Amino acid sequence: MSTQITPAAQLSTVGVDEVAGPVGHAKTPVTGSLAARRQRRSPLGRILLNVAALVVFACSVFPVYWMLNMSFTSGESIISRTPSFLPLDFTLRNYETAWTRPAAPGQTDFVHGLLSSGLVTVGVLVVTLLVAFLASIAVARIRFRGRRSFIVAVLIVQMIPGEAMMFTIYGMIDDWRLMNTLVGLGIVYVAAVVPFTIWTLRGFVAGVPVDLEEAAMIDGCTRSQAFWKVTFPLLAPGLVATGVFAFIQSWNEFTMALLLLRGQNLTLPPWLLSFQSATEATNWGAVMAASTLISIPVVIFFLIVQGRMSGGLVSGAVKG
Repeated sequence: MSTQITPAAQLSTVGVDEVAGPVGHAKTPVTGSLAARRQRRSPLGRILLNVAALVVFACSVFPVYWMLNMSFTSGESIISRTPSFLPLDFTLRNYETAWTRPAAPGQTDFVHGLLSSGLVTVGVLVVTLLVAFLASIAVARIRFRGRRSFIVAVLIVQMIPGEAMMFTIYGMIDDWRLMNTLVGLGIVYVAAVVPFTIWTLRGFVAGVPVDLEEAAMIDGCTRSQAFWKVTFPLLAPGLVATGVFAFIQSWNEFTMALLLLRGQNLTLPPWLLSFQSATEATNWGAVMAASTLISIPVVIFFLIVQGRMSGGLVSGAVKG
């Protein structure tokens, strides 16, 4: 059976920025559309926009580059009045110092700090995503009494800085006998990250049409099968995005870790204080090397999950 495509049908299949012409002819951009504005933009305007983008990119990347540059530079060159934009006197001594430097006699070094940070971050990531995922589904899909009040309360809690509750948190963790434990620190991190994660995931869950689950149930799926086979894969970008936030917050958090931990349980951000001393000069090369080592796990984690983050929320969910 042959199907003839009418001009109206052909017009309905093109994007919002184009109007289909006769078959075999070029399409003409709609006046005021994005494509038309791009055609009207002068070469000078495009050049200025590209230059502005390059400036922003350079300002964002330069601190990271300078950290790497100083981590391979000797201490004498670092404190020199003439900055060197390349590590001409390349050395790995800074990394050797950072790898073996203890926070204090009998306290954690980089390896123990890495283990502590990894355990806390992974635990917080798993618990946060589980709790926030279930809560966001309830908030987005179930109309219960006090729903709006709960959403507003979640937003208000997120707006309160953690430093304002330091004494309260310290007293609670001490009463629970969880001082200087990774479990106590993990509880604090989960409480700090969950409100924002619920708020963010709620938008992702609300953006997935319920009709997709109903269509799957009409095709023979149970409600649970429709959720796990249809809805859950579409929520993957949201879970990854909020997971990245929880990971970075837990990995980089400094104040609560310094307040609640001592000895071999120190995480990496408080361990970084070991390079500052009141009796000797700061070893800036080792500080830059240690900062680079701390940044590597975050970069690796982002490279692993960035493919999911770039995917569309409901891309390909509906067949046309």
